[in-house]
Amino acid sequence: MSRRNRCVAGSRSYRERRSDEPADTARRLAGPILRAMPADAPVRMAFVGQRVFFEQCALQQPAGGVEPSFVDFRQGADAGRLRREVDELDADVVFVFRPETIPAGLFAGLRALTLGYLTEPLPRSTRGPRPHPDLLQRLTYVRAADAANFDRFASFDPLIAATAADAGAPIWRAFPIPVADEHFTEVQPPSQPPRAVFVGRSTAHRERFLVPVKHVHDVLHVAHGATGERLRAIMRGATVAINLHNEPYPTFENRVALHLAAGHLVISEPLSPRHGLEPGVELLEAPTPDVLLRLVGDALRDPQAAHPMRLAGRRAAERFRASVVFPRIARELLEDVARSGGRSDGPPRTKARRRSLRGAVRSRRAGRA
Repeated sequence: MSRRNRCVAGSRSYRERRSDEPADTARRLAGPILRAMPADAPVRMAFVGQRVFFEQCALQQPAGGVEPSFVDFRQGADAGRLRREVDELDADVVFVFRPETIPAGLFAGLRALTLGYLTEPLPRSTRGPRPHPDLLQRLTYVRAADAANFDRFASFDPLIAATAADAGAPIWRAFPIPVADEHFTEVQPPSQPPRAVFVGRSTAHRERFLVPVKHVHDVLHVAHGATGERLRAIMRGATVAINLHNEPYPTFENRVALHLAAGHLVISEPLSPRHGLEPGVELLEAPTPDVLLRLVGDALRDPQAAHPMRLAGRRAAERFRASVVFPRIARELLEDVARSGGRSDGPPRTKARRRSLRGAVRSRRAGRA
């Protein structure tokens, strides 16, 4: 499979897959997403999630036949308001970042198709050594999710597919968290003076890496709250971006793609999965605090030397572009549910009901033309 095609697709139908597949079969979910959605077939797609974290990951302008909207929602917020807003939007597809935050039964009877997107790391196996407590805590949240709210589940990490299925959320697609088009810029000349940025909350693990660097170099640490134009301004003021895991376990943070889209030189703890990114070509990896200190120092002392890698990273970021990823996901979701059925809160779709769904989608598109 080409490393340039990392949005992944299931090789079998959703209903055929078993929840007891071993972890190493997660890679069989991989495969390129197929044809782009026709531009003359608009579909309303509502994104639901905590705005401060996920608006930067969503489609924000119409693209590829999708008309987007965004509904701000976080764990414990007013679920009734969320349902009313989603109903008023009359979306064809509702895409939920962190489906475990949606209360049981909230989407019962919803006309739209629903896709729950797992954005948080989970144990890749519940066998063998005990996983990190943070991973186990996140797993309890997924186990508590109401699977009947969703037609399909997707994930940012194909390696958690078996665990997610065991928790009641079988993975239909796995693809890295996209980046809103508004955050893509051309590679700029190095900031003067050159500056490094780290975006993310403080944890003991992160500070073990960051403290030595902060003592020597100019590092802007943005702990929380930066969105929209403020976030873009912060990105414009930096040349080097540091990415560190929340805790000492491997994963792939969406900030990696965000920084590549901004044209930064990304220096990250080793990523897993890498989603096709090549260390030493498109970004640098720092497995220890000493290596991070050295790499940041080299990059800030001679930022021009990193220009070819910044260009390569910016080219690689195109595979994460929201206007490319989400129209394909929307089309495939509509097609797959029409073919194989959806949520378990009603009787299975017969062939006639599947034809009815296809016809309804075509009718809605024609009405908006």
